[in-house]
Amino acid sequence: MTEAFAHIVVWIAGVYLAAGAAFAAAFVTTGVQRIDPVARDGTWGFRVVIVPGVILLWPLLARRWAVGSMHPPRESNAHRRRARAGTDTA
Repeated sequence: MTEAFAHIVVWIAGVYLAAGAAFAAAFVTTGVQRIDPVARDGTWGFRVVIVPGVILLWPLLARRWAVGSMHPPRESNAHRRRARAGTDTA
Protein backbone atom coordinates (compact mmCIF):
# COMPACT_ATOMS: atom_id res chain seq x y z
CA MET A 1 0.00 0.00 0.00
CA THR A 2 2.78 2.46 0.90
CA GLU A 3 4.74 1.77 -2.28
CA ALA A 4 1.66 2.28 -4.44
CA PHE A 5 0.94 5.56 -2.68
CA ALA A 6 4.53 6.70 -3.28
CA HIS A 7 4.19 5.90 -6.99
CA ILE A 8 0.99 7.93 -7.19
CA VAL A 9 2.58 10.92 -5.43
CA VAL A 10 5.62 10.81 -7.72
CA TRP A 11 3.38 10.49 -10.80
CA ILE A 12 1.27 13.48 -9.72
CA ALA A 13 4.43 15.54 -9.08
CA GLY A 14 5.76 14.56 -12.50
CA VAL A 15 2.55 15.59 -14.23
CA TYR A 16 2.53 18.90 -12.33
CA LEU A 17 6.14 19.63 -13.28
CA ALA A 18 5.60 18.59 -16.92
CA ALA A 19 2.61 20.92 -17.16
CA GLY A 20 4.74 23.64 -15.56
CA ALA A 21 7.54 23.10 -18.06
CA ALA A 22 5.12 23.30 -21.00
CA PHE A 23 3.59 26.46 -19.53
CA ALA A 24 7.04 27.97 -18.90
CA ALA A 25 7.98 27.62 -22.55
CA ALA A 26 5.03 29.77 -23.58
CA PHE A 27 5.16 32.09 -20.60
CA VAL A 28 8.79 33.21 -20.86
CA THR A 29 8.41 34.01 -24.55
CA THR A 30 5.12 35.96 -24.50
CA GLY A 31 3.33 35.81 -21.16
CA VAL A 32 5.81 37.49 -18.85
CA GLN A 33 5.70 40.74 -20.79
CA ARG A 34 1.90 40.77 -20.63
CA ILE A 35 1.68 40.58 -16.84
CA ASP A 36 4.79 42.61 -15.99
CA PRO A 37 5.45 45.76 -18.01
CA VAL A 38 9.05 45.98 -16.78
CA ALA A 39 9.79 42.49 -18.13
CA ARG A 40 9.21 43.68 -21.69
CA ASP A 41 12.81 44.88 -21.74
CA GLY A 42 14.10 41.74 -20.00
CA THR A 43 16.95 39.84 -21.59
CA TRP A 44 16.95 36.16 -22.42
CA GLY A 45 19.22 35.66 -19.41
CA PHE A 46 16.46 37.04 -17.19
CA ARG A 47 13.94 34.74 -18.84
CA VAL A 48 16.16 31.68 -18.27
CA VAL A 49 16.58 32.61 -14.61
CA ILE A 50 12.82 32.79 -13.99
CA VAL A 51 12.06 29.40 -15.60
CA PRO A 52 12.37 27.32 -12.37
CA GLY A 53 10.01 29.67 -10.54
CA VAL A 54 7.57 29.66 -13.44
CA ILE A 55 7.56 25.85 -13.47
CA LEU A 56 6.71 25.71 -9.76
CA LEU A 57 4.24 28.61 -9.68
CA TRP A 58 2.55 28.01 -13.04
CA PRO A 59 -1.06 27.86 -11.76
CA LEU A 60 -0.78 31.32 -10.17
CA LEU A 61 0.95 32.80 -13.21
CA ALA A 62 -1.54 31.19 -15.59
CA ARG A 63 -4.39 32.79 -13.67
CA ARG A 64 -2.77 36.24 -13.79
CA TRP A 65 -2.04 35.81 -17.50
CA ALA A 66 -5.63 34.72 -18.21
CA VAL A 67 -7.10 37.63 -16.25
CA GLY A 68 -4.71 40.06 -17.89
CA SER A 69 -3.52 41.53 -14.60
CA MET A 70 -0.64 43.93 -15.18
CA HIS A 71 0.27 44.45 -11.52
CA PRO A 72 0.41 42.19 -8.46
CA PRO A 73 -2.46 42.51 -5.99
CA ARG A 74 -2.09 45.24 -3.38
CA GLU A 75 -0.92 43.91 -0.05
CA SER A 76 -3.28 44.57 2.83
CA ASN A 77 -2.13 44.15 6.41
CA ALA A 78 -2.44 46.11 9.64
CA HIS A 79 0.60 48.27 8.91
CA ARG A 80 -0.56 49.27 5.43
CA ARG A 81 -4.12 49.98 6.61
CA ARG A 82 -2.82 52.24 9.38
CA ALA A 83 -0.52 54.07 6.97
CA ARG A 84 -3.39 54.67 4.56
CA ALA A 85 -5.60 55.92 7.40
CA GLY A 86 -2.85 58.33 8.45
CA THR A 87 -3.20 57.56 12.16
CA ASP A 88 -0.19 57.89 14.37
CA THR A 89 -0.12 56.24 17.79
CA ALA A 90 3.12 57.90 18.98
